[in-house]
Amino acid sequence: MITSFITVKGFSEAEIIEKKSRFIASAAPVSSEEEALLFVEKIKNAQKGANHNCYAYRVGLGTVFERRSDDGEPSGTAGSPMLDVLKKENVTNTVVVVTRYFGGTLLGAGGLVRAYSSACAAGIKKSGIITRNLMQNMELTADYALSGKLKYEIAERGYEIYDIAYGADVTYKLRVPFEVAEAAREFFVSLASGNILIEKLEAEFI
Repeated sequence: MITSFITVKGFSEAEIIEKKSRFIASAAPVSSEEEALLFVEKIKNAQKGANHNCYAYRVGLGTVFERRSDDGEPSGTAGSPMLDVLKKENVTNTVVVVTRYFGGTLLGAGGLVRAYSSACAAGIKKSGIITRNLMQNMELTADYALSGKLKYEIAERGYEIYDIAYGADVTYKLRVPFEVAEAAREFFVSLASGNILIEKLEAEFI
């Protein structure tokens, strides 16, 4: 089971100039091919005056789906070099569109490959790369006598409390690394001598 993946932090835009041609890289995290293609269309609509809007994306965990487009540039000079950058950085769930405004000077195949690669890398660098880990959300409910001990042990183990509810009892909502979730549950049951209600909520990548 996949419990982590590498992607970009958020939307970013970076620009390089190569012999008066402008190359603008727009990078973003996505969760599906549909979302990636919607992002491509969004950039194309925003950059309608551009000569080319080339793109590459990698989406999926375990099985990774890849797609790229030269958008009218000579075959293999734009989309494929951009995809190579994504692979080199080992990112997935990531899309990059490089928009080109022609500056009047032909770059040749080698020049285009370098320009699109450099722009793509600049876009990823501007966004920043992050590892997202699968976390198990859990809900712990116990009486007030146990609340201090619970809070201490949660903090001691580095688990994140993202919500606390005070009622007849105290309820902590926390995030635990997925791979240790069952061990954590058993620990808290033992800590409270069984006088605790533990519910596993949804797991999510954080």
